[in-house]
Amino acid sequence: MATVELRFSALPEHVRTARLVAAAVARRAGVDEAVLDEVRLAVGEACSRAVGLHESHGISAPVRVVLVEDEKTFSIEVGDEVPGSGGTAAGGAETEGGGETDAEGEDEMGLAVISGLVDDVEVTSGENGGRIRMSWPAHPTPVLP
Repeated sequence: MATVELRFSALPEHVRTARLVAAAVARRAGVDEAVLDEVRLAVGEACSRAVGLHESHGISAPVRVVLVEDEKTFSIEVGDEVPGSGGTAAGGAETEGGGETDAEGEDEMGLAVISGLVDDVEVTSGENGGRIRMSWPAHPTPVLP
């Protein structure tokens, strides 16, 4: 199992870098070429969401992206440091939170976009922040001697 971890300052200009790294690692992991655009878009949405949450809550901690290549799957986890930032999960069940502001509405829209792009997505939150975990099937190319 190969793992790549990326941490970046919660600034919008770093989201593009995260998207490029995710696409490169996904390609290397054997994710189908036709799905790479979905990977890029989903990672962009998840990272933009995390950056927005950090900015709106005054958190200076970096956004964390973990890319994991397993035998048959490729997964990406994007984490923020905002307590209770899970929002609404893909199935529509509210994980935490109350009233809706403009920022929360944008947050929900971002989660809806991610859910539309990724079949296997899990949104969680806790006192240490939120996590969006996404995964895709991978078919690694055998290494020839």
